Amino acid sequence: MVGRQAHPGMLVLLRESRGLTQVEVSAAMTKASPLGATAVSQGYVSRAESGRLTVGDDRLEWYATALGYPEDLLCLDPQMGGVGVGLIHHRKKAALSAPALRQVHAQLALTRIQLSGIASATKTSRGTASAFLRVPLDTLTTPKDAAREVRKAWKLAPGPVPNVIEAVEKAGALVTVRDLGSDLLDAVSQWDGVEPPLLLVNGRAPGDRCRFSVAHEIGHLIMHAEPGSGPQQEKQADGFAAELLMPAADIRNAFKAGVDLQRLMELKRTWRVSMSALLRRALDLNALTEWQHRTLVIEMSALGYRTAEPVEIPREQPRTVPALVRTLLDEHGLTLESAATCARLLPEDFQHLYVEGHRTSPLPSH
Repeated sequence: MVGRQAHPGMLVLLRESRGLTQVEVSAAMTKASPLGATAVSQGYVSRAESGRLTVGDDRLEWYATALGYPEDLLCLDPQMGGVGVGLIHHRKKAALSAPALRQVHAQLALTRIQLSGIASATKTSRGTASAFLRVPLDTLTTPKDAAREVRKAWKLAPGPVPNVIEAVEKAGALVTVRDLGSDLLDAVSQWDGVEPPLLLVNGRAPGDRCRFSVAHEIGHLIMHAEPGSGPQQEKQADGFAAELLMPAADIRNAFKAGVDLQRLMELKRTWRVSMSALLRRALDLNALTEWQHRTLVIEMSALGYRTAEPVEIPREQPRTVPALVRTLLDEHGLTLESAATCARLLPEDFQHLYVEGHRTSPLPSH
């Protein structure tokens, strides 16, 4: 134990992943001290996070207890091995608070660490995804062009994509579905070009919106290797997702018979995207006028379809990460405690996130 020191950057990342303030961490550290007798101030936490003091020995143990993570994780450099946050893309609504967004970003970085540890323990290659390609946009290359290149590279047949998550996993990405703690954020993603692309998808979203969110994130990863205008990149990612899931050449004929609510429900069953996305696609393909589009939007709002559409689309589930966990526990015969150590998690969090049901695990909080 002697000689180990917490990394300041990791202290910040772990605190934000729990959604805690410095005051809350200091109070939890005080409680973790023997009999709660040692008062730890917010100033101590602030100096620890800025690197102005060293956290080791007993204080390291108290800090780890306060944050709910193993001590060795606190000592890890969050930038080492590409596990830092880096350039993150997200499909969110403007109302999402900055602290809530930082919590999800931190959770994404920690999921990268967890999955790297699990993959290493199963001796699974973690090389970059060869089927993922960069398609930078320019005056001649549009989001529609990028989506067509991806469909060709991934050998997707014409028409609806049967399973978007399966397609992205086959291309080499890692996908986890979690409760991201808000309905205002659909998904986050990150790819540094070295490690496999990683997507966290909000388990609160309905199946149709989940499919579009995953396609939206793929667009970011494919087209946006560098930061840019937020609104512009969001619009480009939406355009990519629309062409990936509803290729113009394949869906245009579906609108020829006219567009009304009954037709949108029928098309939703086939294309497995929301009625709103289909309506927007019809407008973009000039299958209806602005007035017709506005009229249908008003009708959908009056019926409550803007918040809860009819026709439920089953949620797609990741397979790669659950398979890695099964390999670790069943084929390699690791105990829950040993598997948790590989993922740099406490056993209860590993159980919660990766065993009980990787699909609907909320962000842990302490």
